[in-house]
Amino acid sequence: MSMLRVIGGSAKGLRLKHVPGDTTRPITDLVKESLFNILGGEVLDVRMLDLFGGTGAVGIEALSRGAREVTFLDKSRLAVKTIQGNLSTTHFTEKASVFQADAFTWLYSQTDPQFDLIYVAPPQYKGMWEKAVDLIDQNPGLLSNDGQVIVQINPLEWVEKTYANLQVFDSRKYGDTLLVFLEKSMGE
Repeated sequence: MSMLRVIGGSAKGLRLKHVPGDTTRPITDLVKESLFNILGGEVLDVRMLDLFGGTGAVGIEALSRGAREVTFLDKSRLAVKTIQGNLSTTHFTEKASVFQADAFTWLYSQTDPQFDLIYVAPPQYKGMWEKAVDLIDQNPGLLSNDGQVIVQINPLEWVEKTYANLQVFDSRKYGDTLLVFLEKSMGE
């Protein structure tokens, strides 16, 4: 298992713990570095939702690079404990909320969180990314006006779809990882 660490910002170099077992698929340093190079300064002062939190590595990286606050969500108690531990290690507990909840139920029940960035990296090959993006599309209030949804999946999972309130504006492939970037469509 590769070492998990923060690769940039104020917590750069700090090691993160993995979730015990094989229920999560941590993001590789290459993909994480590429993601944050693409986002650049857009991470500064954002409110982010790390939807299938896992180890919390993506949300913690965002905090390290200047995000205002991150909400982490995972159904697994072990993942939630891992995220809380990693937040403690990186001293970001104050800027984070961690919920043990089903992502779909949680998304459906939210009325006005207004996130600038929603990161969707669910377990592979279960169609969960589609369900999550559908729910975000149906509840556009989840995203701020210039908010983005970023989906991390295996390229084999990608299905071209048309959404009412979201549109794909970029995608990048790194080996067996595909990042798809969506934004609110201006046809509102």
